[in-house]
Amino acid sequence: MARAYSRKKGKSNSTRPVNIDNSEWANKDAKLIKQTILDLVKDGKSASEIGMILRDSYAVPDVKALLGMKLGKVLIEGEVTREVPEDLLALIRRDIALAKHRETNHKDMTSKRGQQLTLSKINKLVDYYKSKGVLAKDWTYNREKAVQWIV
Repeated sequence: MARAYSRKKGKSNSTRPVNIDNSEWANKDAKLIKQTILDLVKDGKSASEIGMILRDSYAVPDVKALLGMKLGKVLIEGEVTREVPEDLLALIRRDIALAKHRETNHKDMTSKRGQQLTLSKINKLVDYYKSKGVLAKDWTYNREKAVQWIV
């Protein structure tokens, strides 16, 4: 897939093994992995960090193949999801960092363009999450409020 705001093509990704059931090195204890996921969330880890920890430390190449559901579903079932999804939170952090940079560097037009693109991505993602019911219909992004709960 192509990039949204550049003329570049997407990155090439390696493919996962089709069937991990035949792997003797893979961890196949579903109850232990589910409990580990919930413990890691309580420790403050994000979903992507949990995926990397499971891959590197617990020999779980694919959570969905092991548990039959994605990591996000496990978090929803355990009722430990966050108010704002992780990808939206990353974009909000980037927007705040760019705004802070622009306060001291008024003539940096490249960062101004980057901030405009980031805000556009935030708005697109908010619309998507509102349509899927992840965010409330009246949820709006406000940088001043976001600075308080991001830090």
